[in-house]
Amino acid sequence: MPAPVPPPDPAAALPPDPDTALPPEAAADSAPEPKDSTPASAPYSPGARASSTPIRILLADDHALVRRGVRLILEREPDLRVVAEAGDGAEAIEAARGQDIDLAVLDIAMPRMTGLQATRALATLKPGLRILMLTMHDNEQYLFQALKAGAGGYVLKSVADRDLVAACRAAMRDEPFLYPGAVTALIRNYLDRVRHGEENADSLLTPREEEVLKLVAEGHSSKDIADILVISIKTVHRHRANLLQKLGLRDRLELTRYAIRAGLIEP
Repeated sequence: MPAPVPPPDPAAALPPDPDTALPPEAAADSAPEPKDSTPASAPYSPGARASSTPIRILLADDHALVRRGVRLILEREPDLRVVAEAGDGAEAIEAARGQDIDLAVLDIAMPRMTGLQATRALATLKPGLRILMLTMHDNEQYLFQALKAGAGGYVLKSVADRDLVAACRAAMRDEPFLYPGAVTALIRNYLDRVRHGEENADSLLTPREEEVLKLVAEGHSSKDIADILVISIKTVHRHRANLLQKLGLRDRLELTRYAIRAGLIEP
C-alpha cells in the first residue's frame, strides 16, 4: 500500500507579508559581506627600532661557516643587517674604518689580532660603537678581559640562536647583556674582593667622590663645585675623571643616572 502523501502547507502558498518582507535592495544589504582576503599586518615587535633604518653590524669570526650561520640568525630580523664581515681582528678594524657601523660582533680567538685586541682598538677608534663578544669560551678570565676592553655584552655561541638578537638590541639601548653564568661570575668575583678587603661593600666611592658626584648630578659647574668644596678646579676635574673610570660611565648624564640610583639625589 503506498505511503500517504502529506497535504501541502497552506502557508507556503501565501504571498509574502509586506510588513516583514525585505525589498530587493535591503535583501542585498543584509547578505553576508565577503571576507577580506588581505592578510593582516604583522604584529608589532617590541624589539623593532622606532626608525626604519636597520642596525648596521660588523661581524668578525675566522670561520666562514660560523659567519654564515650568525648572519642567518641576525638577518631574520628586520632591524638587523650585517653590512661587513671580517676574518680576524685586523680586518675588523679596517672594515670599521671604511664603513658606517653601529655594532661590532666579534669572536675572541682569531688569528693576527684577537677579538679582545680589536675591541680595545675599536673603542678608541670609534667611541660610540657598541661591541659584543660572541665566543665559545665560557671562561671568567675572557669575560672580565672583554668587559674591561670595552665590550657591552658577552654571548656564547652555543646559545647564539637564543641570545644573540636580544644582545644586539640591548647593546643599542646601552644596556649590558650577559648570560646567566657570567652574572654569577661577576657577583662571585665582587664578593671575593670584598672578603679580601679589595672593595668596600657599602660603597665603591670615597666620601669626597660622593660629594663631587652629587654636585655634578645637581647640575653645578666645575667652578661651582670647587667653590662649594673649597678645592681647585683641577681637583674637581680629577675627581670627575676618577668617578667615570670607577663606575664605567662616560658622561654627566650617566653620572646623574647613577646618582639617582644610589639615592644621592631625587629623580
